[in-house]
Amino acid sequence: MLKTAINRRTLITGRALTAERVVAPPGGEIASILVQARPERLDAVEADILALSGCEIFGRDPRGKLVVVVDAPNAGALGATLNMIALLPHVHSASLVFHAIDVC
Repeated sequence: MLKTAINRRTLITGRALTAERVVAPPGGEIASILVQARPERLDAVEADILALSGCEIFGRDPRGKLVVVVDAPNAGALGATLNMIALLPHVHSASLVFHAIDVC
């Protein structure tokens, strides 16, 4: 069996890969989203976010900012949740500020 030395060049060209299939580990996606909303509608926006699966409010600024923590089963669900938050009424923006894969 020929062993290829692992260095920058072998990684870039893909020669360090094996024939084994890569299987994603069990776990989930964890993210923080900074939400900017109309200050006078912050309570309604917070209630709408809390109604979404896997969402909780970590921080709140009465000037119209919320820090939302999202726990999703996969990247697709995380992206869908981010889009749902961004499209809520009275939300100006929803920005992903942290993302990690939780490996069990």
